[in-house]
Amino acid sequence: MREVSVGEITKVVRDLFIDANINLGEDVLAAFNQALEVEESPIGKEILTELIENARIAKEEEMPICQDTGLAVVFIELGQDVHLVGGDLTEAINKGVRQGYQEGYLRKSTCHCFTRKNTGDNTPAIIHLEVVPGDKIKVIAAPKGGGSENMSRVTMLTPAVGLEGVKDFVLQRVKESGSDPCPPVVVGVGIGGTFEQAALIAKKALLRPIGSRNPDPEIVAIEEDLLGRINNLGIGPQGYGGRVTALAVHVDMIPCHIASLLVAVNIQCHAQRHKEKTI
Repeated sequence: MREVSVGEITKVVRDLFIDANINLGEDVLAAFNQALEVEESPIGKEILTELIENARIAKEEEMPICQDTGLAVVFIELGQDVHLVGGDLTEAINKGVRQGYQEGYLRKSTCHCFTRKNTGDNTPAIIHLEVVPGDKIKVIAAPKGGGSENMSRVTMLTPAVGLEGVKDFVLQRVKESGSDPCPPVVVGVGIGGTFEQAALIAKKALLRPIGSRNPDPEIVAIEEDLLGRINNLGIGPQGYGGRVTALAVHVDMIPCHIASLLVAVNIQCHAQRHKEKTI
């Protein structure tokens, strides 16, 4: 049994949220450059160039990529051979969020649903905990902005609509979203399970690096078809028209009830912010 102080988790959470909000992932930058090669719209090319420049300035000036620094979503993969000591895991994560958003000068976006009073420190974090084999802890920080999250949906289709019905729903969701989620977007799709599972696997699908492939060839074919259809919508970078509406479509699928066909679409903005560390 390996002992890990929750204080280590606090520090990692703090650092990851600052990093995720300031430093664009290398996979995203590579996707921007690839998009520049295929984009035909002059305005689309200009916007992609500006997004690359924005990422450069954010990194060099140590400033957030976007003013919306998101709600603090945290994924924890906790090894079953780890013994946490020194305090409560949830509080340790929230402490890290508080420190990161205060010390990193990140906007606090968490508020009461009706009074809209801000909590002042971007807590409580949204925490997803999974117990896995081993004696390591993987911490993933995924700040999620309001513009893209507002465009996300879960629906219950009838099994009779099949795969084409699923694709139609995803395509319609992206089409209706238009420029609101700051395209070019990354689209996470969760198929199957129950109401909450579909939404969760759609969000987890966003954590995959852009350019990676699902190990299931059936799902790879779905991703490629959806990406092609989405980019044929003509929404383009920031909604000004063009060939590149999405940088990637990431699909995950799990079994569902015989009476159900659950589909969740979780849209992510072009920044695709998430960072991880294993301790």
